[in-house]
Amino acid sequence: MKLRQFGKSGLAVPEIGLGCWQLGGGWRDDWDDAVARQTLENAYAAGVRFIDTADVYGDGASERSIGQFIRERRPQGLVVATKLGRAGIYPDGYTRESLREATLRSIERLGMEALDLTQLHCVPTEVLRQGHVFDWLRELQQEGLIKRWGASVESVEEGMICLEQDDLASLQVIFNIFRQKPAEELLPRAAAQGVGIIVRLPLASGLLGGKITRATTFRADDHRNFNRDGAHFNVGETFAGLELERGIAATEQVAALVPPSMTMAQMALRWILDHPEVSVVIPGASSPAQVQGNVEASNVAPLPAALHAALAQVYRDNVREFIRGPY
Repeated sequence: MKLRQFGKSGLAVPEIGLGCWQLGGGWRDDWDDAVARQTLENAYAAGVRFIDTADVYGDGASERSIGQFIRERRPQGLVVATKLGRAGIYPDGYTRESLREATLRSIERLGMEALDLTQLHCVPTEVLRQGHVFDWLRELQQEGLIKRWGASVESVEEGMICLEQDDLASLQVIFNIFRQKPAEELLPRAAAQGVGIIVRLPLASGLLGGKITRATTFRADDHRNFNRDGAHFNVGETFAGLELERGIAATEQVAALVPPSMTMAQMALRWILDHPEVSVVIPGASSPAQVQGNVEASNVAPLPAALHAALAQVYRDNVREFIRGPY
C-alpha cells in the first residue's frame, strides 16, 4: 500500500488501516478471539500497519486480542492507536488519576512499554474547552507511558478546540461521502498545523458498502439497531447520523454513480483518500475476508473531478440538512 505521513510525528503509515470496534464481536456480543486473531493476521499480511482500538471495545477484549497478536506474531512496524475516556470515566470522571489508570490498563492489555498513540475518546465538548485533559496527557507523555496523543472527536467544533493544542499529534474524525463538512475547514487547518487525520466510519456503518437495503435487518446487539436514533451514544456514529430510510435512499443515488471498475466500498474509500490531508482510513472488518477488499482501495486510481462533483451534489441535496447529532 501507499504510505502517507502521519502529520509531523515522523511516522509514515500505509493509508488503509484497521478499525477494531468490530474485532471479534459486536458492541454487546461475546468476543471471539479466534476471529479477532485471524482478522489481525489477514490485515498484517495485506500490508496494514496501523490499527485503532479503544479500552471500551469489548470491555478491554479488543486490546487483549491485539496484545496477544503482538506477543505471538511480533509484527514489525505496527502502530497501535488506542483511546480512553469512555470506560468508567464518561461523562464527568475526568481527572489526572482516572486518565493515568486507564493508560496503565491499556498498556497491560496491549503488552506494550509505552502506547504508540492514545486518543481522548469522544469526551464532552466542555471537558475539551477546560483543557485539563491535554495537560494530563502531556504528563503521561513526559512520564514515558505514551509516545503521542490525540483526540477522537464528534464535531468540527470539537476538532477546532483540539487544534488549539500545539503538540496535538492527531485528530480522529467521521468523514465520508455522507459527512463532508470536515473538508471545508477542519482538514486544511489540521494539515497546516502538521496534525495527522485518522478517518473512522468511512462506510457510514455499512451504508456505503452497498449491501444494506430496505429488507436488511440487524441483530438486537448491533448498534445499527439499538443506537439507530442515538439512544446509547452519539447518533452520528450510526449511519452517519441519517435516519436509515433516508440513508438508504441516498445510498441508491450514490450506487448509480459507481464506475464499473470498482465496488461502492472502494469508491467510498477512494473518495476519502483523494483528500491529501487524510493520513489513514480505518475501516472495520466484521470478518477476516473483508480486510482485503478494504486494502484494495489503495490501488484504485483517484476519482475523476466530475464524479467528485456528482457526489458533492448528492450530499448537498439529499444528506447535509438531514444529519442528526453533533457535526
